[in-house]
Amino acid sequence: MNSRRIRQLVPASEVTEGAGVTVHRSIGTPALRNLDPFLMLDHFGSDNPDEYIAGFPDHPHRGFITFTYMLDGHMEHRDSMGNRGDLKAGGVQWMKAASGVIHSEMPQQTNGLMRGFQLWINLPAREKMSAPAYQEFSAAAIPDVTLEGAHVRVLAGEFDGTRGVIDDPATDVRYLDVILAADARFTLPLSDTHTAFVYVFEGGVRLAGENLVMHTLAVLGSGDTVDIQADAAGARFILVAGKPIGEPVVQYGPFVMNTRAEIEEAFADYQSGRLVQARATMTGH
Repeated sequence: MNSRRIRQLVPASEVTEGAGVTVHRSIGTPALRNLDPFLMLDHFGSDNPDEYIAGFPDHPHRGFITFTYMLDGHMEHRDSMGNRGDLKAGGVQWMKAASGVIHSEMPQQTNGLMRGFQLWINLPAREKMSAPAYQEFSAAAIPDVTLEGAHVRVLAGEFDGTRGVIDDPATDVRYLDVILAADARFTLPLSDTHTAFVYVFEGGVRLAGENLVMHTLAVLGSGDTVDIQADAAGARFILVAGKPIGEPVVQYGPFVMNTRAEIEEAFADYQSGRLVQARATMTGH
């Protein structure tokens, strides 16, 4: 086995999104513009309503997928496909914006903790102008795997013979939420062909012998195994991997295409009301 080491450490940066929501961003910053096939990772988490209550009113997307994982709280999703999503603690949402979607994500609480992640996943050129699609699954639908000292929620891809609820065929994304007891160890075979990162949001770990603290993303180097050990207080982290697309990325705000001309077309389509061209139905439970 060749254990993957840390290739780059990226501390999350605090930014304001939507109508004034505070998020901590690691992918999609000057330190890490993108990590093929991943375009952005935002970690939101606050028990101060002033930091999330304004939510994310209607805004457009084209050319990629949003993958939202709610850890705590309650958010309502509405989109131009006609979907109305009810995202509660432990639930996941996969939205393929593709040719164009306009959606909103608004808090359904006025106090208490709201916490989770939103990951942007790129689409290959052949899929960027395809029809949008939507999947949503409640916490009860997500499979869990319990090992000695570890509890793993399998959101996407496969772990220990268990498949997650989300399937992302273009990039074969694997998305795990891992909770480790004090000093517990977690080992995972992981193809060297896939880009991978770990983001710790509770406690701390040692990854291939190096310390990794809260709110820091670790880009993993080459190898075929991930080896992580929790510190004395235990830890919780997400581990995400995906197959690189290997195409040019041209991004401007909510549009991610392959050329500047395609970005200009996206803006023109949005301004003229042509961005939304297709409807899709919701799947999941």
